[in-house]
Amino acid sequence: QVLLVESGGRLVQAGGSLKLSCAAASHTFNSYAMAWFRQAPEKEREFVAAISWSGGSTSYSDSVKDRFTISRDNAKTTVSLQMNSLKPEDTAVYYCAARRGPPRVVDEYDFWGQGTQVTVST
Repeated sequence: QVLLVESGGRLVQAGGSLKLSCAAASHTFNSYAMAWFRQAPEKEREFVAAISWSGGSTSYSDSVKDRFTISRDNAKTTVSLQMNSLKPEDTAVYYCAARRGPPRVVDEYDFWGQGTQVTVST
């Protein structure tokens, strides 16, 4: 079992930056691939970014590539999402997720956080 708690979501102006954090309560955090997904109102949940257990491999959706950066600190059992050049279309609830094995770009993850709201104003 992995308990995930996201934080950092807030209202930000377009063009601004924001860093989301996800704290994981797990003694085996470094055995999990981690990811961020998001869900906008009346839309399906979509993949944002993923990172392997070691941090050596990352992947991003085309819509956030070159703007967002995912990272992890296995010693602190946290995963972060640095978001730059934010756009109104980035507005969504952002979820942290964990799975054993390699990271996936689909929502085939075993554990999910409760989400944190990011709102980007024009």
